[in-house]
Amino acid sequence: MSAAPSSPVVPPRRKLQAPWLFSFLGAAAVFGATIAFTGGVGAAQILSTALTFATMYVIVGLGQMFVITTGPGNVDLSIPSTIALAGAVSMTVMGGSDAMIVPGLLAALGVGVAVGCFNFALIRLLQIPPIIATLSASFLIQSVAIAYGRGLRVRPPSGFAEFATGRVADIPYLAIATLGLCVLMGILLHRTVYGRSISAIGQNTRAAGLAGIPVERVRWATYVLSAVLAGLCGAVLAGFSGGSSLNMGEEYLLASIAVVVVGGSSVSGGQSNVTGLWGASIFLYLLVTMLNTFGVGAGLRLLLTGLIIIAIITLAGGPRTGRN
Repeated sequence: MSAAPSSPVVPPRRKLQAPWLFSFLGAAAVFGATIAFTGGVGAAQILSTALTFATMYVIVGLGQMFVITTGPGNVDLSIPSTIALAGAVSMTVMGGSDAMIVPGLLAALGVGVAVGCFNFALIRLLQIPPIIATLSASFLIQSVAIAYGRGLRVRPPSGFAEFATGRVADIPYLAIATLGLCVLMGILLHRTVYGRSISAIGQNTRAAGLAGIPVERVRWATYVLSAVLAGLCGAVLAGFSGGSSLNMGEEYLLASIAVVVVGGSSVSGGQSNVTGLWGASIFLYLLVTMLNTFGVGAGLRLLLTGLIIIAIITLAGGPRTGRN
């Protein structure tokens, strides 16, 4: 007598098919708590301001996301100093003239290319771990920024400042432009050989190399891309704040990493998510706004921010990747 056919094995469901969703849910919950506390006063202004500052997080988060996707240990800690140097250089080149906006932006991107190449030279030629190489580079870049921008406070051109601070229907121009940038980066990540190579390297570097992927060339391009986006952020941030300053990039060190992880990308590499960067960026800004509204002190605010971010990451249970 033949045995009855066995029931098919149903694979266990993932913790969450879309881990980036938790960043948007977290942002909605924080916004709701803030509005409930203020009785609805200033809701539109809070959202508009959140979108403005979220764009800065998104721009640097895009570059950091590409780097982190290339696998464990890959991270760019030179972002804050690159922002400071690029902001100073771009404002100097623009010189307050609308006719020099494009050259100023190109100069900021050029700073990013130079920083990215320098970072990868430390990693590849000197065999320094990325976290140490980019941190060391950050000190050198910051020193250059100090020497170059000491006492420098060049105001941005009026046209550039109007774009950086302008809104249409309460939606910042910056947010619209950054959304377009995200579309381009999404296409680059998911629809090109370069993007697929990044994911393959992050999932298994050795297998990617055996498959013919130029691993080191792709990693070089990735570190350059991260620095270029940091340079772009430096120029935009200087235009928004009325000029460059040496400390304007400080808050983007941990924020650039937090938005990537909270946004649903895998910290172990191989999996990334552009959409989640928006939810995570808005969440981080609204979280600080909520704690300030509640009158929480600076020390406790930092502690609660860290605990809430950890909770979001734990609940999201971001994607895992297999690796030999």
